[in-house]
Amino acid sequence: MLKLSPLSRRRLALFRAHRRGLWSLRLFALLFLVSLFAEFIANDRPLLVHYDGHWFVPVLRDYSEDAFGADLMPVSADYTDPELAERIAAKGWMLWPPVSFDYATVVKDLGAAAPSPPSFRNLLGTDDQARDVLARVIYGFRISVLFGFTLTIISSVIGIAAGAVQGFYGGLVDLLFQRFIEIWSGMPQLYMLIILSSIITPGFWILLVFLLLFSWMGLVGVVRAEFLRGRNLEYVRAAKALGVSNVTVMWRHILPNAMVATLTFLPFTLSGSVTILASLDFLGFGLPPGSPSLGELVAQGKNNLQAPWLGISAFIVLGGMLILLIFIGEAVRDAFDPRKSLR
Repeated sequence: MLKLSPLSRRRLALFRAHRRGLWSLRLFALLFLVSLFAEFIANDRPLLVHYDGHWFVPVLRDYSEDAFGADLMPVSADYTDPELAERIAAKGWMLWPPVSFDYATVVKDLGAAAPSPPSFRNLLGTDDQARDVLARVIYGFRISVLFGFTLTIISSVIGIAAGAVQGFYGGLVDLLFQRFIEIWSGMPQLYMLIILSSIITPGFWILLVFLLLFSWMGLVGVVRAEFLRGRNLEYVRAAKALGVSNVTVMWRHILPNAMVATLTFLPFTLSGSVTILASLDFLGFGLPPGSPSLGELVAQGKNNLQAPWLGISAFIVLGGMLILLIFIGEAVRDAFDPRKSLR
């Protein structure tokens, strides 16, 4: 069993005492866990097919139509095709996910011009390309959170390392690094992204690498200040006098204290990363066209004012996600605040 130090137990108790942050963390974790299995929740392929005594798992594997009859064509099976559905129903059955549409599925037989309003078939309606909004929200939530997590983790590692080097060595190293950050932070990011998008089509990893070039600077100042203060403490000087290497002193003696201030910023950094992706998608410089994106849904709401369900869905999902992250950040900040006490 994992043993926690008294300080860690106190911080955990403070976090649990922040009821709003605790329930926000539980709700956000639940939503994120559900979105990880988006293919099993919203898909235009059945979860399971039993045909003529054989089992098929279309959600995990592609099957050709001739697997359900030798007289069919050897092409990828379209389970929404009425002829194929009738053939399977004659000798078996299909188990569909709760939402029988993928994020790119064009819904047929709407009965109204796209974007169509919410109905029992499409709970959040469809967008202007006749795609199910609920399916796109589920997939878009997953992409947004995964992008935010990846950007936050990698940029935090780079920013912490840069701030640690600046604060620990100081002097000329700190001076040159500060001048470089001042110049680099003044670069016009949006214009550079526009130039980049005119050369290549931005994707998940291209956007991630581009944003990493600038987002790592967010934590440098906080970590630098902690290392500037910590390098002059008595136990750090004693460790140096005993011959402990600089890397060991930085990692073992100063970094744990610097991480206290850093961890309180992480939830807010995550919310900022999610907002950046949504903003770029809204402007048209984010993920490739057709990708499930919350920012693209916001843009559709702006362009289709006669379909308010598009804007309302995007506002609720994005606003709710950011509110949960802010509440979690407040709870983490209170947990690491030495002035806070349990009541």
